[in-house]
Amino acid sequence: MVAPVLQTSHVFCCPNRVRGALSWSSGPGGLLAFGTSCSVVLYDPRKRVVVTNLNGHTARVNCIQWICKQDGFPSTELVSGGSDNQVIHWETENNQLLKAVHLHGHEGPVYAVHAVYQRRAPGVALHTLIVSAASDSTVRVWSKKGSEVPVLACGDDDCKIHLFVQQNDQFQKVLFLCGHEDWIRGVEWAVFGQDLFLASCSQDCLIRIWRLYIKSTSLETQDDDTIRLKENTFIVENESIKIAFAVTLETVLAGHENWVNAVHWQPSFYRDGVLQRPMRLLSASMDKTMILWAPDEESGVWLEQREWTPEIVISGHFDGVQDLMWDPEGEFIITVGTDQTTRLFAPWKIKDQSQVTWHEIARPQIHGYDLKCLVMINRFQFVSGADEKVLRVFSAPRNFVENFCAITGQSLNHVLCNQDSDLPEGATVPALGLSNKAVFQGDIASQPSDEEELLTSTGLEHHQVAFQPSILTEPPTEDHLLQNTLWPEVQKLYGHGYEIFCVACNNSKTLLASACKAAKKEHAAIILWNTTSWKQVQNLVFHSLTVTQMAFSPNDKFLLAVSRDRTWSLWKRQDTISPELDPIFSLFAFTNKITAVHSRIIWSCDWSPDSKFFFTGSRDKKVVVWGECDSSDDSIEHSIGPCSSVLDVGGSVTAVSVCPVLNLSQRYIVAVGLECGKICLYTWKKTDQVPEVNDWTHCVETSQSQSHTLAIRKLCWKNCNGKTEQKGAEGTEWLHFASCGEDHTVKIYRVNRCAL
Repeated sequence: MVAPVLQTSHVFCCPNRVRGALSWSSGPGGLLAFGTSCSVVLYDPRKRVVVTNLNGHTARVNCIQWICKQDGFPSTELVSGGSDNQVIHWETENNQLLKAVHLHGHEGPVYAVHAVYQRRAPGVALHTLIVSAASDSTVRVWSKKGSEVPVLACGDDDCKIHLFVQQNDQFQKVLFLCGHEDWIRGVEWAVFGQDLFLASCSQDCLIRIWRLYIKSTSLETQDDDTIRLKENTFIVENESIKIAFAVTLETVLAGHENWVNAVHWQPSFYRDGVLQRPMRLLSASMDKTMILWAPDEESGVWLEQREWTPEIVISGHFDGVQDLMWDPEGEFIITVGTDQTTRLFAPWKIKDQSQVTWHEIARPQIHGYDLKCLVMINRFQFVSGADEKVLRVFSAPRNFVENFCAITGQSLNHVLCNQDSDLPEGATVPALGLSNKAVFQGDIASQPSDEEELLTSTGLEHHQVAFQPSILTEPPTEDHLLQNTLWPEVQKLYGHGYEIFCVACNNSKTLLASACKAAKKEHAAIILWNTTSWKQVQNLVFHSLTVTQMAFSPNDKFLLAVSRDRTWSLWKRQDTISPELDPIFSLFAFTNKITAVHSRIIWSCDWSPDSKFFFTGSRDKKVVVWGECDSSDDSIEHSIGPCSSVLDVGGSVTAVSVCPVLNLSQRYIVAVGLECGKICLYTWKKTDQVPEVNDWTHCVETSQSQSHTLAIRKLCWKNCNGKTEQKGAEGTEWLHFASCGEDHTVKIYRVNRCAL
């Protein structure tokens, strides 16, 4: 079998922060479906990998529901609703998309969907009945006609549950159930024996369970003194047969201390070849707890069940991801996003197992401003910039290095040999603070027990959550990530007048370049910093608007900057008399309104691995190669023009990255990220023709399921260090690159170098 050119290796994302954006298919091997930004992600919890992405919505996915099979087997169809006013019915086969049907009709965002299978007659194929509710105050039913009589329950903001029954192909309102004292947040049906049970949850912190049953037709004589539950009755007429139904309140469950957002009955499953469905209910609340409820076998009273143990699951940013970088060794990636967090993802290598999965193993920075950019200074040190005027420098604590080695299977002594001996254990954030403070061995206080806290607490003081070191052998859980994986902040860099926009570091890790948002020339200056003393070295003034990206050439002789003003500037390093002196950069080449090729904002730039050429990508859909850049040229100003044909990629270019390895034909490999979320791979080689023709070759682009759903913000190739992954008997050589985007997602791809 021929190896594909481009594969998605790993995906990092998390569910949208809306109620109902997650559904788990019942049955063995069932997949978890959840909405991430505009995409539906199918995740295998057993293998801990993303199986595929279902891309079709154009705005946030708000609700998802697998259509449950009654035979206990995994579902193959699901329904989703989004803020694009659409309902989409997805059919899958072998965990891949088979068919997607878009249902249009709502005039507002869809916030609730549900679906069931209907059978027209015995032996006839099932048909799907879909119900959706939206903020346009309508409930819409989508169906291929069926003959069974489904009951529809709608929870409303009038604190009532409205029951509808299908009669003559129309849903008729038959009843409303009163009892809740606030908005209804969730309802779900289940069949036990001959009766239907409806669970409802509300913002009044309570769960109510209702029983719907066929009312006996025999006349029962009742004593006046008999205490009976109140019955709500209604009659359904189906094919001239009238059936009376009754609804009673079965129980009220009080255990949550805040809004109850969702309730779900345990689905059917097979045990010893027998289909079983225990009467168990799971609830989730704003009080950060979940409760599993079940009736006691003897008394019938509903009680809370066993303790919970969190499993290792997928995680990621819950807002746009703005920047990412591989560490210098290519063993982990670090990302920043507008969810105000910095996250670190690394491979989990289990002993004696060949499969490697990637997970979030640290959250070095949890900030109070949207994070915009970052750069690695060395393997365990990075600088980040946010919507503030300050750059912050972070260094890894000892506890992170120990856990990193344990999870990724590396030698701790080998990793620690290059680190300072007085590393802090971890970090903590003071109340109302923004700076991560280092915690050393002597600072770690033992946590008081619950009894001691009750005896000493007056209820007025605020207890700061203290860092507690722990040795991990598997990826951490969410509560551990929040509390125990911060990196201490070692330096703040002041100098910019507005919010930081981009940063870059040279390859020898001695110089840092930073730029901020700007509408004037004096604010658009690039500041160079010494990474040892953290002092300002130089201000480079040229651009009139925000510098959008910077890149040092691999040989560290040049610094390239591109800007919102549609121009680029190239700065050349001047040789200094003494190596102890900081280097000085002078303007070497630039474009202006006359010489510019790009007609819109230039978003991205990168260098060829030999430092001869640089690439620019713009909103005008063009990618251009410029050069050659001769570092031995000592003239004050140098004219550098385009040395390629203009590549029109068909969409706004937001990211460009050049692979540090050439393909087998010795052509440069260029990854181009677009505003629509697609990634295209090209190869380029100078042909020395005038003008240049046939110098670009389109190799491959991401499929719909591989692509992001919103703008790509950064592409970054893994540093091979002369090594590439060999796989299989064919000797396939794989190159890796990572991408991040506004769709909250980080992805790692691998590319078959032999096929480029």
